[in-house]
Amino acid sequence: MNEWEETLEDRYYDWPLFTRILRYLRPYGKLVVLSVFLLLAVSLLNLAGPYLTKIAIDDHIKVGDYAGLDRIALIYIVVLVTAFVCQFFQYYTIQFIGQRVMYDLRTQVFGHLHKMSFKFFDRNPIGKMITRTVNDIEVLNEMLTSGLILVFSDLFTLVGIFFMLAYLDWRLMLVVCAVFPFLYLATNAYRTRARDALRKNRAHVTKLNTLLEENLSGMNTVQMFNQEDNRYREFTGVSRSKLSEDLRSLFYNSVYLPSIDVFSAIGMGLVIWYGGGRFVQNEVELGVLVAFMQYLHKFFEPIRDLAEKFNIIQTAMASSERIFELLDTPEDMQNPAQPKPLPKIEGRVEFENVWFAYKNEDYVLQDVSFALEPGESLAIVGATGSGKTTIVNTLYRFYDIQKGAIRVDGASLAEVDKYALRSQMALVQQDVFLFARNILENIRLGNTDLGVEEIESIAHAVNSHHFIENLPHKYEQPLMEGGNSLSLGQKQLLSFARALAFNPRILILDEATSNVDTETEKKIQDAMQKLIRGRTSIIIAHRLSTLQHVDKVLVLRHGRVVEFGTRQELIKQRGTYYNLLKLQSDLTKGP
Repeated sequence: MNEWEETLEDRYYDWPLFTRILRYLRPYGKLVVLSVFLLLAVSLLNLAGPYLTKIAIDDHIKVGDYAGLDRIALIYIVVLVTAFVCQFFQYYTIQFIGQRVMYDLRTQVFGHLHKMSFKFFDRNPIGKMITRTVNDIEVLNEMLTSGLILVFSDLFTLVGIFFMLAYLDWRLMLVVCAVFPFLYLATNAYRTRARDALRKNRAHVTKLNTLLEENLSGMNTVQMFNQEDNRYREFTGVSRSKLSEDLRSLFYNSVYLPSIDVFSAIGMGLVIWYGGGRFVQNEVELGVLVAFMQYLHKFFEPIRDLAEKFNIIQTAMASSERIFELLDTPEDMQNPAQPKPLPKIEGRVEFENVWFAYKNEDYVLQDVSFALEPGESLAIVGATGSGKTTIVNTLYRFYDIQKGAIRVDGASLAEVDKYALRSQMALVQQDVFLFARNILENIRLGNTDLGVEEIESIAHAVNSHHFIENLPHKYEQPLMEGGNSLSLGQKQLLSFARALAFNPRILILDEATSNVDTETEKKIQDAMQKLIRGRTSIIIAHRLSTLQHVDKVLVLRHGRVVEFGTRQELIKQRGTYYNLLKLQSDLTKGP
């Protein structure tokens, strides 16, 4: 089983987990008390109906007191109207509480996810996080609105009915109690089996979300390699497992819910048999017998509801455990408690004996050292897997290094506010991600201080204004998810505009020209020259022809620095960089 898959092992949830859920109700404590009070009022008002029926039969109908019967009818109407009003406000109040708690919890989870490092997302698929943020929180809301609070209503009703049965006729009540042991056994059997089915169903929901997100994101790869059938079989396999649990839960409901009606009918039969006999012998009044049967009918409804609500609570407890497991996952790259101030940086970058591994001690960077002065440009070259992008990841502090130190303007990255650091850096990646908003918002990225004229000026500077002006809505042109409505070159030019809009002191270009045609590459190279001017720049590129204007070159091999110096110095050494340059030159010439 993959480490991100949901476990199907049985779990039992303790009181601390339950009390942690209740803490989210604390800000709405007064509303919770109001809701419980309204529930109690509704339960008491619902109990009044059968007793009023008893009074009407025994005290008024039996003796022909029509005036008294009118008063009872009026009281009954008042009770119904009052119960309706109380139930309306109770339902609205509890749903309001549930929606607010769901909002609070969802925003807390969303905010926590933004604090997590890349390492966390390397281990956890997106579909799993979507399940936590959407499905699991929705289940928790169902517990708060339809399970936890309404349990009080059922308990109030059961206690009240039991009291009324004993008050009306305790002998008749004892006869009906003969059904209760069998009802308890049936309810306990249903609760255990239904809980297991519902718990496994939640695990399959996570798998379905993960598979769906993965397939939709990689649809081009799926179709490119004719994997439709394989992915379909995998998805239908998980769907079949979920269907199996759904049908199992349906089977238990189909057995248990009618059994409640059977026990109710048996109880009614005992009342008619025993109570009817006593009525014939004038030991019990007709109104008592009618009221008793009405109460008994109401008695089995909350029992049925309690079993269902218990399963809702159990499912929500499983969901809440997964939510709290996420919230309790520590931020593995926390800011220092008292970070060093980081005013506008000059842009000096220094790597000193840096060692880094994504996992265990499989080091991707080994004893890497180099330094860049403010305004200098550095080209990093090397074979695939040599550690080029890893240098970028560690400089941006997407990952923390295991040994050595990385400094910006002499301050160690571990000692400064990572957000303050990133706000003065910009990264243009090979795979550009654009949000499903318009072009203007994708360049601004929330910086509303930039006006439209400034954005257009930035777009002119990086050669992206021309293609934007040719779009139907120009800068207001809405983009599809990921910017898929644009070409690779257009997305790359937009990413340059976005980087320039941040006015960074340190600029990083990671394979920014690898996926574009020659004409677009010329535009991007021109934009690169404008971008790196006056900024500390790090450029990663396989095409060495794009690195003619850099100040320094760093050559990596298997995570180690093999050459570092100016371009001319490395050419004179006739080492690795010279051989790479010569190889690409020969390939360009052709046979």
